[in-house]
Amino acid sequence: MLRILRIENIAVAREVELELGRGFSVLTGETGAGKSILIDGLTLVLGGRISKDMIRPGEKNASVTAIFSGVENILPVLDDLGIHPDGEGEITVRRVFSEDGKSSTKINGKNASVSDLRELSSLLININGQNDTHTALDQSTHIELLDEYSVLDRSAYSEFYREYLDAVQELKEIKESLRDRSMMTDILKYQIKEIDAAKLSNPDEEEKLEKLRIKLKDIEKISKYTGIVVRALSQSEKGVTAAYMLEKAQAALEQLGGVMENAQELADKLESMRYEIIDIAEQTSDLIDSDMQNPEEKLDHVEKRLSLISRLEKKYGADISEILSFREEAAQKLDALESGDLAVREAETALAKAYEAALAEAKRLSGIRSENAKILSDQVGVSLKYLDMPKARFEVKVSRDYSSDGKEILNPNGCDSVCFMFTANPGYPMKELSKVASGGELSRTVLAIKCALAGKHGVDTVIFDEIDTGVSGATSQKIGMKLRELSKHIQVICVTHSPQVASLADAHFFIHKSEKDGKAESFVRLLTDEERISEIARIIGGVTVTDKQIQAAREMLDTNKD
Repeated sequence: MLRILRIENIAVAREVELELGRGFSVLTGETGAGKSILIDGLTLVLGGRISKDMIRPGEKNASVTAIFSGVENILPVLDDLGIHPDGEGEITVRRVFSEDGKSSTKINGKNASVSDLRELSSLLININGQNDTHTALDQSTHIELLDEYSVLDRSAYSEFYREYLDAVQELKEIKESLRDRSMMTDILKYQIKEIDAAKLSNPDEEEKLEKLRIKLKDIEKISKYTGIVVRALSQSEKGVTAAYMLEKAQAALEQLGGVMENAQELADKLESMRYEIIDIAEQTSDLIDSDMQNPEEKLDHVEKRLSLISRLEKKYGADISEILSFREEAAQKLDALESGDLAVREAETALAKAYEAALAEAKRLSGIRSENAKILSDQVGVSLKYLDMPKARFEVKVSRDYSSDGKEILNPNGCDSVCFMFTANPGYPMKELSKVASGGELSRTVLAIKCALAGKHGVDTVIFDEIDTGVSGATSQKIGMKLRELSKHIQVICVTHSPQVASLADAHFFIHKSEKDGKAESFVRLLTDEERISEIARIIGGVTVTDKQIQAAREMLDTNKD
């Protein structure tokens, strides 16, 4: 329930605070005293926007703070939002607005988004005005009200519906991909053919070709100096090479092997060096390999190959690996296109299964709705008769929408549309409530619906803004009694001009306006029993309050005491 409402610097409210309790509370005051400010403040708590002219003149900031207690029934939702009650089990919502248009929202001292605030506050409080567009006049909410009355769990259907939407999207994407199938098939085939023609298999080919190109461009230098090395080591035309000289020295040392210590050891070392030199000569000779044969022809081939790879990289990827990956993806797309008809049939089958599963659950919900719609219609009808509308008829109409092929159309709530139908006069057909109900009729109908919903899993606080407007004193008395009845289940707060309604409240707040420091300012206070008599007498009599009106007010309060 709403325990504290504090409004600062909004319009004529410099600092207004209400401390509310359970049961039935009313707010009264003269026209212009600031009763609407309280509704505006609560609207801001619900995530509404503030206009610059609502900020009190001369002030840079305005704020509204609401403290809610008894939030145990919405703990799972709070957990999903990352909101946790404080040590007292309460939720504090605070919004601050500046004159430059900026605002901040905090829930229990932590920054929060307006969307989170709206989701949270919609579970805590509901405001009903004479023309309550959020409930009775907005047909989109009718199904929510019926489901609330039916205590309907739609979680299973929501999962089926999500799977159905996924299947719809899958079929849509497949059909869209096949729309230009012929052109896409030709493009993919060309791309695959072009990549295959290049015969790319080694991801390192480009790197190797770059190295070979460098070698081929310096072939003359390579040939010259490798020739010098080879001739010096092992291929001198005169026979004097490093290998030859080492061989001669080795042979000489072997002759000394019998007469000098270490001579044979030195000969063995020379032999090893000779073989190493021969090996170096052979490796140097190998530098002039087959790639170096016909170097101009080879270089031309390398340049053309690198040019081809470069051209493919511009089209399909940064390197050979990416080109090959592109080719694989293109092949997969081509397979999908060429098997498109099969894919469509499979997607259509999956969609049909998802639709039937969702429809079965939707029909189960529909059965529950239809059963409870009759009960709710009768319950509201009884309340309307009590509220001095004996000829009024009210019906919760549950219907279905069908496609051109006769299939039920699914929506987020199932396969139903719900509309509140109404007529106040006998002999007239029922029409949508919003199109035929007058202000007074609508307010009583909303009240009847709220009373029917009492004790269900709805909000814990309901605000009625002048719900008694446009009705007689006798009807106001009955409205007040209905509000009191409703307050046994939830917290009820009502802004009223009716003495009958005010006399039935558990708590009576008086709002008045006076001048302070040269500025108009609204004040609010909880009335004592004697003060209530005076205020109700004022409402009865207007400007001049007589003893007779005082007596009437006293009798009214005495009569309405529990």
